[in-house]
Amino acid sequence: DNTAFIGITDYAQKELGDIVYIEIETVGQTLAQNEVFGTVEAVKTVSDLYLPVSAEILSFNTELNSTPDKVNNDAYGEGWLVKVRVTNTDELNALMKSEQYSALVA
Repeated sequence: DNTAFIGITDYAQKELGDIVYIEIETVGQTLAQNEVFGTVEAVKTVSDLYLPVSAEILSFNTELNSTPDKVNNDAYGEGWLVKVRVTNTDELNALMKSEQYSALVA
């Protein structure tokens, strides 16, 4: 059904520091790859969030409204940001595999 969960990497959350707020106002919208779908506010900075693939934003992890630190504590689990329906599955082939990303940020 082409649904996926999108968040930030463990490396990114460590670089950002303590996350205090996540803003997602794009639920229901279909956005292109690399478009901004929200922002993340940390103690250190505010950063835009970019879609890695073209997708329709189906839902936002509303648990993050009261516990944004889930992104810091469980980036690949309970800290997911949005659930999406991928609209161009060909773009998935261009994404880095986790091993490639780990080597890049090492």
